[in-house]
Amino acid sequence: MSLHDKIIGRLGFGSAPLGNMFRTIDEEEAAATVQSAWDQGIRYFDTAPIYGAGLSEQRLGKALAGVPRDQYTLSTKVGRLISDEIDTEPRSGPFAEGLKNKIVTDYSADATLRSIEATLKRLNTDRLDIVFVHDVAQDAHGDAWIEHFNIARTGAFRALTRLREEGVIKAWGLGVNRVEPCELTLDLEEAQPDGFLLAGRYSLLDHDQPLQRLFDKARQHNAEFVVGGPYSSGVLVGGKHFEYQEASPAMLDKVAHIQEIARQYQVDIKSAALQFVLANPLVAAVIPGASRPSRIIEDVTALNAQVPDGFWQAMRDQGFIALQAPVPGKD
Repeated sequence: MSLHDKIIGRLGFGSAPLGNMFRTIDEEEAAATVQSAWDQGIRYFDTAPIYGAGLSEQRLGKALAGVPRDQYTLSTKVGRLISDEIDTEPRSGPFAEGLKNKIVTDYSADATLRSIEATLKRLNTDRLDIVFVHDVAQDAHGDAWIEHFNIARTGAFRALTRLREEGVIKAWGLGVNRVEPCELTLDLEEAQPDGFLLAGRYSLLDHDQPLQRLFDKARQHNAEFVVGGPYSSGVLVGGKHFEYQEASPAMLDKVAHIQEIARQYQVDIKSAALQFVLANPLVAAVIPGASRPSRIIEDVTALNAQVPDGFWQAMRDQGFIALQAPVPGKD
C-alpha cells in the first residue's frame, strides 16, 4: 500500500512548534492547538524527538491521550536520542527554548530501536504508524552527512524494514530537507522505503529540485511524499524565516511578487500554498506546523477555498511555478 493508504486525511499537523520552535508556548496553548486540530478534522500528527528535546512528543502525547488510537495516524522520527543528561550550555537555533536534555545523534540499528522505545513512552502510546529517519542530510551534518547516511543504511534502514515486515510499523522513510538523501536511498537495492517526509523543498516558493531530480525516480519505486514546510518556514505567509533562518532580501522580494499576484486574484496565499502541494499525485499529505489554535482554522479554511485558474496561469506565466508542476484543476 502507498502512503496515501496509510495516512488518514491529506492535511496533517506538524508538531515542531509544540517543541517551542522559534517561540515559547505554554502547556495550555499547546494542548488547545492540538485540540483545535482534532476539532477541525485533522487525523494525522507528525512529531520528532529533536523538536524541543522531546517536548513536542510529550505535549502531543498528553493532548491525544483521550483519543482512540485507531482514529489517527502518528509519525515520528529516529536518528536523535534524548539523553537524561542536562546540557548546561546555552542553546541556539529553532529549539533554543526547548527542554535542556542533551541530544545525541545516532543512526545505528540499536539506537533506532531505543529511540522508538523512548518515543512511545513520551507519546504515551503503544504503537507508531510511520517512522522517518531524521535529517540524515548535509544541512544537518555538513560534510559528515555521508558518514551518517552510511550508518543509517546499515542500521536504521534495516531495523525499520524489519519492523515493517513484522507489522510493528506500517511504513518508513526519510524525513529530510534535501533531495540528495532521498535519491541515494532510492538507488539502494536493499532499501525499499515507502516514502519521504520532504520539508521545504516542494512548496509554492521552491519546488524545482524534486521535480527535476526526485519525483520520477520515486514514482518508479512506488514511493510517495509527505510535504513539510509548505509555507517555507513562514516567509511565504508574512514571516521572517526561510530554511529556518532569516530570509534574504532576494527571497523576500520573490515572496512580495507572489503575494502581489495573490492579491490581484483575491487569493489567500495559504490556500495557494496548500493546494499547490496537494495537486501533485505523489503527495499523500501536507503538514504545516501551528502553535496557535487559530492557525489550524486558517489552514483548514485555506485548503477548502476556491482558487481561480487565472491565478495558477499567472504564476506560471511569470515563472513562479514550473511548467511540469501540477496545479489544481488543470493537470
